[in-house]
Amino acid sequence: MGRLCVFHVVVSLLVFSMGVEVVSGIGANWGTQATHPIPPDIVVKLLRENGIQKVKLFDADSDTLNALTNSGIEVMVGIPNDMLYSIATNMKAAVNWVKQNVSNHVDKGVFIRYVAVGNEPFLKTYNGTFLETTFPALRNIQAALIKAGLGSKVKVTCPQNADVYTTTQAGLPSGGDFRADIHQVMIDITKFLNDNGAPFTVNIYPFISLYIDANFPVDYAFFEGNGAPIIDGGISYTNMFDANHDTLVWALQKNGFTNMPIIIGEIGWPTDGDRNANLMYAQRFNQGFMTHIATGKGTPMRSGPVDAYLFSLIDEDAKSISPGNFERHWGIFYFDGQPKYPLNLGTTNTGMLAAARGVVYLEKKWCVMSPKASLDDPQVALSVSYACSLADCTSLGYGTSCGNLDTRGNISYAFNSYYQIQNQLDRACKFGNLSMVVNRDPSTETCRYGIMIEPYEGGSTELSAGYLQTLITLVVVTIVVLFS
Repeated sequence: MGRLCVFHVVVSLLVFSMGVEVVSGIGANWGTQATHPIPPDIVVKLLRENGIQKVKLFDADSDTLNALTNSGIEVMVGIPNDMLYSIATNMKAAVNWVKQNVSNHVDKGVFIRYVAVGNEPFLKTYNGTFLETTFPALRNIQAALIKAGLGSKVKVTCPQNADVYTTTQAGLPSGGDFRADIHQVMIDITKFLNDNGAPFTVNIYPFISLYIDANFPVDYAFFEGNGAPIIDGGISYTNMFDANHDTLVWALQKNGFTNMPIIIGEIGWPTDGDRNANLMYAQRFNQGFMTHIATGKGTPMRSGPVDAYLFSLIDEDAKSISPGNFERHWGIFYFDGQPKYPLNLGTTNTGMLAAARGVVYLEKKWCVMSPKASLDDPQVALSVSYACSLADCTSLGYGTSCGNLDTRGNISYAFNSYYQIQNQLDRACKFGNLSMVVNRDPSTETCRYGIMIEPYEGGSTELSAGYLQTLITLVVVTIVVLFS
């Protein structure tokens, strides 16, 4: 999806003395598209305290990689799609990228195992933007790794959306094959990966199927076997994951890649931003998935441990919401590293997620709508629009965690989100005569009015600079509109 922050799960059957099946080799994709990312050293501690042994990144941020030095955590670094052209057309750029982002960190003690070249580059909504550059970029990075003496230690892969394959037989997995319009390039890429001992990586999202199709059978998205099964020959598929996964297996087999390893690059369930994105469904899906793969049986067409990355680790409040408001809520942890719901990864004695330690919060104060302010004030709509344009209002709306707020509650939520993202600056709670700062938490039973954590000065300078430039521009415009 987007994407940052995801769990890598390599499963084997282990049994505690109490007889509980557990999952080993758990890792996580770690996303940083946040206005206030948790400091990398704290995230590394979070990973280790939760027994997460592998991490997948969507870029090669140096602060993040430095924090992983000598951690023993296996790493997959990513090359964003917007870098594919330069790497595809310039071998020197590929060599320099590997030197700076792989070799240098391997030499320091970062355990880098994979390079993800692009992310879902053939997604239909990209309209072929990366069709000509993905495979050349993949070849150049592989050549650069060999030149650096890392060809046997670090493998390339290219995470694909599940829409790169389809089925020609009324939804049956056995009809699986690569999409007709990209069939040849998929064969070329898959052969290249297979020849170099690299895995095929795919992202599978039952939630998206439910999001785009109101008639999608809800129970089929989960793992209890309550949905009407799909019968394919002598195989009964009782959940979407197995059916989708095996559609890919059939596509690989039909094109000569019978034993190629498969990694599930992303799989998970969001907790807010849509009526089907909630804590109950997310807990049901993620725990169901973990239980489903903990047996080590695999899927009907591919026996053995499932290699998968749960999506995602921590919420990211600066992600694009063009796919949907849920995009900022995939984490099993909130933005501050607090667990959202009970989830047993099979890696701790408690069977629960351990919260991030050492996170420093801003003061316990919130910006809300003044009780003296009138809802009829013509500045209300402008102020809310401005606040939400620079903050995160995706928890407001039908079926969301804050969907039951009254009008004043909605306005207060927008004001506070902006206020917190602006580090509780006094001027950030001055929406004319509409707002005020309070010391009493306005949160409700289901709606959390957050307190932001202290800003981390490192991290992605590109995101910070872009966010800052947008902020400056909109602040200037809004000052003119609201206070002239």
